[in-house]
Amino acid sequence: MMAVFLVSGVSIAAIATWDVRKDLTVVALEGDKTDLPPPNIAAIDGGVNLLLVGSDSRAGQGEAYGDETSNLNDVTMLLHISQDHSSASVISFPRDLVVSIPECPDGEGGTSDAMSAQPINVTLLYGGLPCTVLTVEKLTGLEIPFAAEIQFNGVIEMSNAVGGVPVCVASPIDDEWTNTHLTAGTHQLQGMDALQFLRTRHGVGDGSDLGRISSQQVFLSSLVRTIKSSDTLTDVTKLYGLAKAAASNMQVSTSLSSPDTMVSIAVALKDIPLDKIGFYAYPGSTGGSGVYAGKVQPNAADAEAMFAAIRADQPIVAEAGNTGLGAEVDPNALPPASGTTADPGAGESDAAAALTQAGQAGSAATVLPKSITGQSAAEYTCSKGFDD
Repeated sequence: MMAVFLVSGVSIAAIATWDVRKDLTVVALEGDKTDLPPPNIAAIDGGVNLLLVGSDSRAGQGEAYGDETSNLNDVTMLLHISQDHSSASVISFPRDLVVSIPECPDGEGGTSDAMSAQPINVTLLYGGLPCTVLTVEKLTGLEIPFAAEIQFNGVIEMSNAVGGVPVCVASPIDDEWTNTHLTAGTHQLQGMDALQFLRTRHGVGDGSDLGRISSQQVFLSSLVRTIKSSDTLTDVTKLYGLAKAAASNMQVSTSLSSPDTMVSIAVALKDIPLDKIGFYAYPGSTGGSGVYAGKVQPNAADAEAMFAAIRADQPIVAEAGNTGLGAEVDPNALPPASGTTADPGAGESDAAAALTQAGQAGSAATVLPKSITGQSAAEYTCSKGFDD
């Protein structure tokens, strides 16, 4: 959810540089260079790979989330910005995706052993944020110099700072696990309601984490539209609130410890059109046996096609309408013009069907294999209730 802050694209350094900086918790990644000066407040040079991790740790979060004592990466997302800042992609990794974990620093001066087949969400437990970064680097073949970890309260405070996010629900969502109960229609979610919507998996799609990811992308797409709207970009109070929420509820890599660096990444994002900002899920399947029983088995070949394009700095796009188990295209929404925010429901019923990401992304885009679901921020989609 640090993407909430990053996509705002407005300098918070001029508002409260020290006030934000003093709240940051910093962790060094492998190979971090701490002697580099922060950039000027302008778009960062070249491309960006930034890992965003949502922790399920309850430490210091109050009593609202129970007494769970583990520290797992419940959400793992990779933000890639192209070298020329013309497109951006966010890749979500299912928490139960079985991967190879390399040897990692354990945070106490030692190392944790490499493991050949473990769910990706245990990396935070075994070696903290640096271990999650090393694992995703090995999995994708990308160098990831920036990383951040956010906890539950950070999501709440950031959703409050933007005044909530409008989320379309195609069919009722009822999840006793997270106390998420939403009728069909559009809901303005913020605070605990926003957090629990992002956490629910028993209430969306097929009840799996794969369905939850595509439902989360409904929220994230709407969030980007909200952040990029003129109301948010010109509201100093909201921008300051975003900066404070991000800084006081997250741990960042040394490379992100300067607010100037955060802002320079945001500036690189702010002018990317909505139809060139995409959200995708790492491909995988359930129902496997052996080490994959009850987990997500990766589709390595299709994933390699996606990351080969990213490594080559080529834009990527999912097949039209391939939004995943927990989402569907809103049949009543008129697709907005590139870089704008339209009013959901204010269009013809067949307008969404005419919207194809491949057409938006241009002929140079790599159309991803069908196993890779996703959508652009320009697409209005709805979260699907469980067993719809």
